[in-house]
Amino acid sequence: MRFGLIGRHLGHSYSPEIHKRLHGQDYQLMPMEPQALPAFFAQRDFAGINVTIPYKVDAMQFCDALGETARRAGCVNTIVKRADGTLFGDNTDLAGFQFMLRRAGIDLTGKHVLILGAGGASQTVQLACADAQAASVTIADKDDSKHCPQAEVLINTSPVGMYPHVAASPVDLRDYPNLRAVADLIYNPSRTRLLQQAEQLGLVNINGLSMLVAQAAAAAELFLQQEISDKHTAQVLHSLNADQQNWVLVGMPGCGKSTVADDLAQRSGRKLVDIDHEIAQRSGMLPAKIIRQQGEPAFRDIESQVIADISAQTGLVIATGGGAVLRESNRQHLRQNARVLWIQRANANLARDGRPLSVNLEDLLAARTPAYQDAADASITHNEDWAAVKQAAWDAVTASA
Repeated sequence: MRFGLIGRHLGHSYSPEIHKRLHGQDYQLMPMEPQALPAFFAQRDFAGINVTIPYKVDAMQFCDALGETARRAGCVNTIVKRADGTLFGDNTDLAGFQFMLRRAGIDLTGKHVLILGAGGASQTVQLACADAQAASVTIADKDDSKHCPQAEVLINTSPVGMYPHVAASPVDLRDYPNLRAVADLIYNPSRTRLLQQAEQLGLVNINGLSMLVAQAAAAAELFLQQEISDKHTAQVLHSLNADQQNWVLVGMPGCGKSTVADDLAQRSGRKLVDIDHEIAQRSGMLPAKIIRQQGEPAFRDIESQVIADISAQTGLVIATGGGAVLRESNRQHLRQNARVLWIQRANANLARDGRPLSVNLEDLLAARTPAYQDAADASITHNEDWAAVKQAAWDAVTASA
């Protein structure tokens, strides 16, 4: 192995793809148990490796020399074999986190900072706070009831809210009246419940993908002994985020979601998932039949489970049913990995065939509009020119990643 990552559980690591985009070199995943560490480091059969949970502290003992950041952090995440065969260990997480803060426009200088979690990632964030001369730093572990009402910046380094436990959030942001910014080191899902609430409250917010990419770039600089610019790092981040992001279509029944979603899938080569079709496949009945025979609540329960399952995936085009956004939990699931587009079409032009709920469209639209607004990142008006609508949808979903 020339370059790679060691850790205990690496099945969902983004690292090989990130390093491929950063420098094009082969990068391997090497999951291993703790007892394998001594032999691995004795062989030194690598040019450079990254180290992740739970070996960032244990790996230090195998290093012949340490960088200043590694000494300050008390752990390593990058080890390079030098020309003389000795191992140099350093920590690039701090550089990654600082890049993340710059990207979001979050300045810790003179701020009251609340850090959730007390593990290795928390140590990195504490170093950044010290370097930026934060006014105060409060650390709340999972078993800690510390509250910091004066907090201006909240940083989550805990795993609360990470896939598959996406419905969890470590705190209620409404408890922090002075809060101005939220950084969540989690990147799967891309919008945790914590970040979704931050958006609703109008707070500056960012997830951990930028930190992951930037620390990889800093590690690659050590591997290759060459500079990787912030511009290139940002380009890699943008492309990765764009590829991972789902595109979700919401709107009234008959507004054209399925037609537009099919066009987006054909243009992009992405897989198309129609939630109503998925429901029919799983239940053996069309949605209209489920509603007629079992009632709308029973249908909504099935719909919610399908939405939760599909939304956990990435890189999809997803067409939803007209009422899919009615439940807040559905909106949260749909938004967690996606850019959500609301298609607005005049009631007179909405298709009604085979749609048992499309009786009084005026009342239906009035009831659902707040949910569409809450779910959507962008909206387009269907002007009955299908070519224009499809192009507007394409422009809307590709405008931001």
